[in-house]
Amino acid sequence: MLFAPVQTRRTFEEAVGQIAEKIKMGELRVGDRLPSERALAEMMQISRPTLREAVKILQDSGLIDVRRGSGGGMFVVADYVPPELVAERRELRIGEVAQVLEARRMVEPQVAQLAAMRATEDDYQALERTIEAQYKVIEGGQILREGREDRFLQLDVQFHLCLARATGNGMITSLVRQLYRELEIARDMAMHHEPVALWAVEIHERTLVAIRSGDLEAVDLVMDEHLSQLEQTWEQETGRSLVRPTPAFLARVAARRGG
Repeated sequence: MLFAPVQTRRTFEEAVGQIAEKIKMGELRVGDRLPSERALAEMMQISRPTLREAVKILQDSGLIDVRRGSGGGMFVVADYVPPELVAERRELRIGEVAQVLEARRMVEPQVAQLAAMRATEDDYQALERTIEAQYKVIEGGQILREGREDRFLQLDVQFHLCLARATGNGMITSLVRQLYRELEIARDMAMHHEPVALWAVEIHERTLVAIRSGDLEAVDLVMDEHLSQLEQTWEQETGRSLVRPTPAFLARVAARRGG
C-alpha cells in the first residue's frame, strides 16, 4: 500500500485524510496491517511525531488499532469512515457537478465493458462482497439508523472502484477514484429519494450479471440505466437540463430526453 508525500502545511490533517480515504475507498480493509511507523512517515515525508498525532485521531475514530509486542503494528479495525474525517475542503458548484456527470457518462460504460473482458474470479468476489454489505445496510428498501446513509454511499463507491480494478489498468482506477471524489454532492442528492437505496443494490446485481456474461451490449444497457438515475435526479433537484448539443457518447441520453 503506497502513500503519497504530504504536500501542504496542514500535514497532520492530510496524513489523517490519506489513511482514512484508503479505508473509505476499500483499498484498506478490516484486518489489514499498515506499514510500520517509520515506513509510513517516510512515504508521507512527515515526521514520526506528526504521524503519531494523526494515528491517535484515527484510533479515537475507531478506524485503526495500534498493537504492541510481537506481531504488533497498526491495523484497520473498522471500515465505516465518519464523513467529517474526510470532508472535502471545497464544495462543487452546480455547473461543476454537471461536468462530473458528463465525464462519468463518458468513462464508466467503457470501464464496465473492459471489466467484462478482463475480470477474474477474485474481481467477481470483490463485487459480490460490496453487494452483500449493501443489503445488510438496508431493510425494506430504506436506509436504517443515523450514519447508515454514509456507509451505503461508501459501499457504492467501492463497487465502482472494484469495477475499475477489474480492468487491470491502474490509470483507469485512478481516474474513477477521482470521479467519485468529485461526485459525492450529486450522489447525496440521489439518496434523498427513498426508493434509490434498494434500486442501487439491484442495479449493482444486474451489472455484475452482465459483467460475468461478457455480453458487451448487455453491459452497455445496464450501465446506461445505472448512470441515468443520478442524471435524472440531478435535473429534478436543480431544475436544469444536463444535456445540451452533445457528442456521440451522449447521444442516447439526448434521445431519451427528446434532446
